[in-house]
Amino acid sequence: MRDWRVKRRERTRQLIELGGLIAKAELIELTDDDRAVILGLLIEAAARLKGDSREQQLLLWRRRGARAFAQNQLAQQT
Repeated sequence: MRDWRVKRRERTRQLIELGGLIAKAELIELTDDDRAVILGLLIEAAARLKGDSREQQLLLWRRRGARAFAQNQLAQQT
C-alpha cells in the first residue's frame, strides 16, 4: 500500500480516537454539542500547557484521565 494511504489511515484513526475521548469526557452532552464551546475548552487547556505550571497540570490531568479509564474498565467488567 502506498505510504500516503498508510499515513492517511493512521491520521484518520487518531482523529476518531480523539473524538472518542471528547465523547468519553461527556463534553458533547455537557455542552449540548456546541462545538465552539468544546474548541474553547481545548484552547483553554492548550493555554494552560503553555504556562509555568505545565508539568503540574499534565500530572493532574494524567491522573484524572487514568482514573476515568480505570473506572470505565471496571464498569465494562461488571
